[in-house]
Amino acid sequence: MSEASANNIPLDDVRALIVQASALIFDVDGTLAETEEAHRKAFNTAFAEAGLDWCWDRTLYKELLRVTGGKERIRAFDASQNGASPQLSDREIAELHQAKTRLYAELVTNGGCSLRPGIHALLSAARKRAQPLAIATTTSRDNIDALLTVSLGKDWAQWFVAIVAGDEVRNKKPAPDVYLKVLSQLDLPGSQCLAIEDSGNGLASASAAGIPVLISRSAYFSDDDFSGAAFTIDDFTHISDMPENKSDM
Repeated sequence: MSEASANNIPLDDVRALIVQASALIFDVDGTLAETEEAHRKAFNTAFAEAGLDWCWDRTLYKELLRVTGGKERIRAFDASQNGASPQLSDREIAELHQAKTRLYAELVTNGGCSLRPGIHALLSAARKRAQPLAIATTTSRDNIDALLTVSLGKDWAQWFVAIVAGDEVRNKKPAPDVYLKVLSQLDLPGSQCLAIEDSGNGLASASAAGIPVLISRSAYFSDDDFSGAAFTIDDFTHISDMPENKSDM
């Protein structure tokens, strides 16, 4: 039996978990692609364009990623720097985030980010099995569109039965809202689906919605606590040879 050397995990067990799920629900940032560096660079460029002397290095950005949502992240950093007298109003934060979203899209469109190893094969195999695919993410629709238009083509949305972005629910991860909304659109119980995530916040969100979770470690969240996950792997490179039918397992 083939095993993932980093974790001594039987790959056949991981494949079975994937194939037997009634639907696969994907996070985006860090899961479908290692997007966080592109996001960080876009934030810093937006800050400079707005005349702010803020610069988020990798260490600081890793800490800020514990706050889900770009506007929320800006607000949290502003509060940490200025306490009860924040530098930016809600309107200014929204405008700053809008600029950052534009800059991120430019980076991705110019080849600044590609799908993680094995992801395209994983998605394609699921489509051949007629296995429903969905997205549950805290990022915006614009960010999803920028990434997946480059990676899957302009008709990328047709790959997914349900897509729920962060601004479409009241509470972002680690709250279960995005996953509960996806389950409602899929009309499936969480126990029959599989969430594919890369972070502790994502694990908590999906688990609270009653969905088993497969973790694929990403650059920024590799040391999170994943003890509640069904499996934790490094990537999908060695899992891309997927059967086309559940009966083939």
